[in-house]
Amino acid sequence: MQPHLAASLEWVPVVALVVLLATAVGHPRGRIEAVVAVAAAGATMAAGGLDWVGVRGVVEHLGPVVLFLVTILVVGDVCAKAGVFVRAAGVVARWGKGRPVVLMSGVFLLAALVTVVLSLDATVVLLMPVVVGAAVASGLSPWPNAHTSLRMANSASLLLPVSNLTNLLALHHLRLSFAGFVAAMAPVLAVVLLVEYAALRWLFRADLRTSAVEPVAEPVAEPEPVAESVSDQETGFPIVVVGVMLAGFVVVGQLDWHPFWVSGAAAVVLVAWARTRALVVGRDVLGAAHPGFAVLVLALGIVVAALADGALGDLVRHALPGSTSYAGLLLISLVATLLSALVTNLSATLLLVPMLEPLGTVAVLAALLGLNIGSGLTWTGSLANLLWRRGLKRLDLAPTTWHFHRVSLVVTPLSLVAGVTVLALLH
Repeated sequence: MQPHLAASLEWVPVVALVVLLATAVGHPRGRIEAVVAVAAAGATMAAGGLDWVGVRGVVEHLGPVVLFLVTILVVGDVCAKAGVFVRAAGVVARWGKGRPVVLMSGVFLLAALVTVVLSLDATVVLLMPVVVGAAVASGLSPWPNAHTSLRMANSASLLLPVSNLTNLLALHHLRLSFAGFVAAMAPVLAVVLLVEYAALRWLFRADLRTSAVEPVAEPVAEPEPVAESVSDQETGFPIVVVGVMLAGFVVVGQLDWHPFWVSGAAAVVLVAWARTRALVVGRDVLGAAHPGFAVLVLALGIVVAALADGALGDLVRHALPGSTSYAGLLLISLVATLLSALVTNLSATLLLVPMLEPLGTVAVLAALLGLNIGSGLTWTGSLANLLWRRGLKRLDLAPTTWHFHRVSLVVTPLSLVAGVTVLALLH
């Protein structure tokens, strides 16, 4: 092959990555997403970026993660249609009774819980519009609730392997069981939540001092419709199924099985239940699963695997430390944060975590702090940030870039340093 041609082909995975990220940000129809994903992966393979053996390895690694993503999205969608999020937000709103600090505190806990149990996408897509609407309907500023939802979507996803796709992807490179992961991350998350809560309280102190005014006539949000045939008592069924699902995650984690078996069973049970109550039809289930995005995630894995063997991979390797000292862990989390800002945290996980495996478990955990907490630093750090922005635009509350970074540039570094410090002290 001619040298200039070989050099040109090296840029194909880079272009493919840019196209995939632009598609993820634009979030077109599922068919378009899938076609672009297949084209990007095909171009990368045709350029010699990855052979069929490498592709099979990527699919074997990512396949179970994608199946979990598809099934947990269905679980969250059924919960939304059954009114779980609306009623949970109603409880928090009644608890707040127009008191902004109490309302924000309730949203903080609720958003953290939803993120841990149903993943960060459920928090920004399904819960956030409801809690923002609850604030506006109570005559309060929507911004404390909006930013609290986003911060918890990224930071609270540290606790369980299933709370974030980054965790699931990293679990393959960790010497930890499901329960071991939780035990390692629980004290870190506890400190991070304290830091985030204090920082949010300070940043929104003016909004939180404002007393409630006359409630608006119509809520700003239009939550998922709740069928009249679903009573408060029946809404408890999805909650019970989710609780059993969580217990199932622990069990299969100990057996070294993939979590998608549990989330898949929960999705089947909930869809069957919802169909008997006319809450969903087949088209709804397919839409909730987002198969186009699932194909895009697989294509992203193929493209990033090709980049890891090229110049970008060499650059990242040279930036990583050779030890897991406190300074080394801080550097790892910083590299993860910067990579997330550049190529989103999902791509950064695929690129970075395999390189850190030789340094041991604590190095991979430090990277997850940057990939989860650090992804909240910039718009492009996490798809959750972009989904959050899109959701607020639908509510005519589009935040400016300054509005977003006023919070992220203060809270993210504080939380990240606190998390790395606890991790270093415990390991």
